[in-house]
Amino acid sequence: MSRAPRACCARGDGTPRASSASVFCGVSASTFPSRSLDPMTNLKHSSATATATRIAAGDDRTQYDSFSILLHWITVILVLAQFGLAQTWGFAPKPARHLMIVSHMSFGILLSAVLIVRIGWRLIPGHQTPVSAAGWVERAAKGVHYVLYALLVGEAVLGFVLRWSGDESMSFFGLLMPSPFAPTSKATHHAIGEAHDFVGWAIIVIAAGHAAAALFHHYVLRDDVLKRMLPGKAGDA
Repeated sequence: MSRAPRACCARGDGTPRASSASVFCGVSASTFPSRSLDPMTNLKHSSATATATRIAAGDDRTQYDSFSILLHWITVILVLAQFGLAQTWGFAPKPARHLMIVSHMSFGILLSAVLIVRIGWRLIPGHQTPVSAAGWVERAAKGVHYVLYALLVGEAVLGFVLRWSGDESMSFFGLLMPSPFAPTSKATHHAIGEAHDFVGWAIIVIAAGHAAAALFHHYVLRDDVLKRMLPGKAGDA
């Protein structure tokens, strides 16, 4: 049985020479570029490369426009206020509890209006978005944004349905909005309430992860991700 020939390259006099781990046909292993196996280094390199590529292409969009930034922070404040009210009114005395519940409904309606404006603003020409880097990190970030939008819209709808399914009016700072449909069974009303609570917690958990990722980009990767949503003159460019 014949043996397979060993990989080799020729010497200067034409005599075959067996290859080794460090030399293959006269090419040293150091000739091939090494790729960092450190994920942190790769992330930093990817972020820096994306920024350099964007600048080289003449695109200096580093922030969202001012109106998008304003809507973002209004949303953050309202979501935190909504969650805080829902988690604390059970410990408040009855008069204060009623005021907190009414405030929760009013802020919920206001948040619904803000969401409609945000979605509409993103769909029409004129708003500015920063150029995104390619890669799985950016795709994951966009996925989180879409999930948060879906959860916020779903939570707002559940809030309306929860009140109306219990044959109760919504209140917007004293302006009553009666239920447009007949009350549901107690079991259905309870299930809607459970779903409303679950989605609320899901929003907080995902939003906290979103905020932590932005801080990670700012303090560890040292890129401009966090600055995209901070007020500044670049946002008006």
